[in-house]
Amino acid sequence: MATKAKPTDEFRDHISTVDDQGKRVWVYPKKPKGKLYNYRKYVSYFLLALLFSGPFIKINGLPLLMLNVVERKFVIFGVLFWPQDFFILVVAFLALVVFIILFTVVYGRIFCGWVCPQTIFMEMIFRRIEYAIEGDYTKQRALDKMPWNAEKILKKGSKLTIFLLISIFISNIFLAYIIGIDELKKIIMDGPLEHTAGFGAMIVFTGMFFWVFTWFREQVCTIVCPYGRLQGVMQDKKTVVVAYDYGRGEPRGKLRKNQERTEGDCIDCHQCVQVCPTGIDIRNGAQQLECINCTACIDACNDIMRMIDKPEGLIRYESEEAIETGKKWTFFTNRVMGYTAVLVILMTALAALLLTRDEAEATILRTPGQLYQKTEQGHIKNLYNISVINKTNHDMPLTLKLLNKEGTIKVIGSELVLPAQGIAEGVFFTEIAKEQLSGLNSEIEIGVYSGEELITTTDTKFLGPAN
Repeated sequence: MATKAKPTDEFRDHISTVDDQGKRVWVYPKKPKGKLYNYRKYVSYFLLALLFSGPFIKINGLPLLMLNVVERKFVIFGVLFWPQDFFILVVAFLALVVFIILFTVVYGRIFCGWVCPQTIFMEMIFRRIEYAIEGDYTKQRALDKMPWNAEKILKKGSKLTIFLLISIFISNIFLAYIIGIDELKKIIMDGPLEHTAGFGAMIVFTGMFFWVFTWFREQVCTIVCPYGRLQGVMQDKKTVVVAYDYGRGEPRGKLRKNQERTEGDCIDCHQCVQVCPTGIDIRNGAQQLECINCTACIDACNDIMRMIDKPEGLIRYESEEAIETGKKWTFFTNRVMGYTAVLVILMTALAALLLTRDEAEATILRTPGQLYQKTEQGHIKNLYNISVINKTNHDMPLTLKLLNKEGTIKVIGSELVLPAQGIAEGVFFTEIAKEQLSGLNSEIEIGVYSGEELITTTDTKFLGPAN
């Protein structure tokens, strides 16, 4: 017969923002303050400045970052990548995944509380505007219960208007990371009728951001985010998380004047609960599903500890093992060293791929349906199609040369010129003396030059007589 869960474990049966009837429980977090909150603000300001200035930063004429999925063109730190570089992007993605796993194993969800765009936008932009217009959590709750009157219409209307304007701005920034700032300017200057797809994307992004930060809010972290769901799998007792020191805090008890205290240091003031943006009680235990490690409860608890002349750190960054045993936290565990080794291997492979990457990539194929031709001198000619992709931001006039055999290459029509970030296509004859061929199919190597610089090479088959 199954035993009934203890009351202290009931929080694990449901998320904090849903009641017993399955209805949404709106979270009214108290306005945070404290040393760690100030540090988070500085980190957020830096990341926001980087995010908003990113589309305007260019390296060698290319954006700092652009992920144009539609045109299958990606720019990362001013380096242009095409679908032909997919293997490099796969290695980079694998390195990023391993880094996230390693970071989570060691530091838990510190990314969620300090770096995640959802948290930064919600807590450092939208929530602060809400505090400025509607007041702290008690005033917000009272305003929502208030019947509609001039005050409520003014406050709610002005807040939603500002939220919508910010959502429009953020959507334009995100769109700039997809299509580039120059293309975004065209959409804005030419008008929506000239760029219906781009304008439609703006509307979709704006609506999504407005809906998330106005209504969905913390449920992105507790319900939708896959990283939040995986963190419980990746963490263990050695992972550093925001944790409550139950050995020091329990048993809880209210602070009574002129009475000797026999309970733990926790005075059950619920300040850690009131300030939590996801509505949980950190004292229920570490590694809770909804905890994003934002440190708001640490600041709130430290403030109370100073008021009652108790040491700070009742809630702090600590591993569950350290709180349970009192042992000092250790960084180099076997799991950490294993992930680190894999990460080093992936980063080494990625660096090697980037360093050996050609500025252009050529595809040369024999023209379908064409047999070889014999010249008056007894030489053999083959007709080829060439397609060259430019991975740089400057034009390159191209010349073709045979590298492993003696022969000539003659381009049909105008000379090949490879445009910046573009593709050049053409047709050419390759002529080789019969005595240099080794049968029906000979392997030849063709070099693609820009001036005197060899920018890429490619191998192809040369069709000749059987003997």
